[in-house]
Amino acid sequence: MKTPVKIGLISLGCPKNTVDSEVMLGHLSGSGAVVTSDPDAADVLVVNTCGFIDAAKEESIDTILEAARRKSEGRCRRLVVTGCLVHRYRAELAAEIPEIDAFVDLDGLTGIAAAAGLAPVARPAPAGALGLPAAPAPPPATYLYGADTPRLRTTPPWTAYVKIAEGCDNTCAFCAIPRFRGAFRSRPLDDIVGEARRLAAEGVAEVNLIAQDSTAYGADLGMSGGPARLLDALSRVDGLRWVRLFYVYPNKVGDDLLEVMGSRPNIARYIDIPLQHASREVLARMRRGGSADSHLRLLQRIRSLVPGVAIRTTFITGFPGETEDDVRQLEEFVDEARFDNLGVFTYSHEESTTAHALADDVPEALKAERRDRLMARQRRISTRLNRERVGRTETVLCEGACTETEHLLQGRLEGQAPEVDGRVLINDGEAQPGRFVRVEITEAHPYDLVGRAVGPA
Repeated sequence: MKTPVKIGLISLGCPKNTVDSEVMLGHLSGSGAVVTSDPDAADVLVVNTCGFIDAAKEESIDTILEAARRKSEGRCRRLVVTGCLVHRYRAELAAEIPEIDAFVDLDGLTGIAAAAGLAPVARPAPAGALGLPAAPAPPPATYLYGADTPRLRTTPPWTAYVKIAEGCDNTCAFCAIPRFRGAFRSRPLDDIVGEARRLAAEGVAEVNLIAQDSTAYGADLGMSGGPARLLDALSRVDGLRWVRLFYVYPNKVGDDLLEVMGSRPNIARYIDIPLQHASREVLARMRRGGSADSHLRLLQRIRSLVPGVAIRTTFITGFPGETEDDVRQLEEFVDEARFDNLGVFTYSHEESTTAHALADDVPEALKAERRDRLMARQRRISTRLNRERVGRTETVLCEGACTETEHLLQGRLEGQAPEVDGRVLINDGEAQPGRFVRVEITEAHPYDLVGRAVGPA
């Protein structure tokens, strides 16, 4: 009997990349491969790369080089590189890392089995499935998975990511994503609902909706009020407890979306709205528009229509031309906005963006210093907000043993998204992974809360 090929897939980057990895794993397992989480046990290593900013590209290159080292030492026989970095730098990767056997770009996910040597290469091969060593960068992607696409989830059984659209039509000056992810394209509403029903039947209680711009959902299909209609439809799926919306573009947030979010018990009162800055001048150069005042009006509207909502945002420090006055405006805005969760990136001077024509005139050390100042402010804000929860009893999704110590359990509130936000540490009482429990909050820390489980939710 032939021994199954063991596949190790290393997925880097954002949840959208995670879904791509899960689609590839679905095709690989359907071709008879066995998936392993131990790279040293893999016959074939697949690295799904991220090419968004410099730090992500460096991590991707380091991971590819480590996989190439394993291959040169004989611990695996084949190395496949996939994802965003392939779509941007395939020729350079082929020239610099000859250990790579095959490339899979964003349109070639369904050809992963052939790239991994598990199936004969079709003639013609699936678009982008096998990149020849000197192949040029492919055109922007057009692929979009559906509810019937094979997929092997890598998230815990009770939570899943659902990609509602792919690509982006926005023209943010700092972002190269449209150049390789392609134009915005929505999945049909019935297809998304069908996937959600299947996930709920499998025991998934939390669905996290992702796209490059969730608020553009349905516009390309001629659908009016697409995001609100989608959330309304998903609110009717039996078994889903939290439906969470990520990547909301600030100038597209309609009252209809917020009213659905505020009125449906299983639509999470959580909104991820990357604002990127608060200085009018910087936002204009970013090609995003807006100001601190318009942001504050938007936040007020969100909070009035979605009582108790948790708001997450991200900012960029060090964009070309950013001054100390711009940063002061941003700091004052953060103090006034009182975000529940906040992330800060330093500007990365990316080719294939309109900002690349500007002078990258803020030194890297100053970009980092400005980022650290913002995060220090947010740390104080988060601490105050968390202290307000002490003494309350909250609903928590238990996720099992704490990653640092098995003596504690950990879970998340409705306002804490997986991977990016804080958590609740449970130091007393009983709770099973994947179950919702009531937790009395007893301690507050800058990002995490501590409490004791007092019964099922």
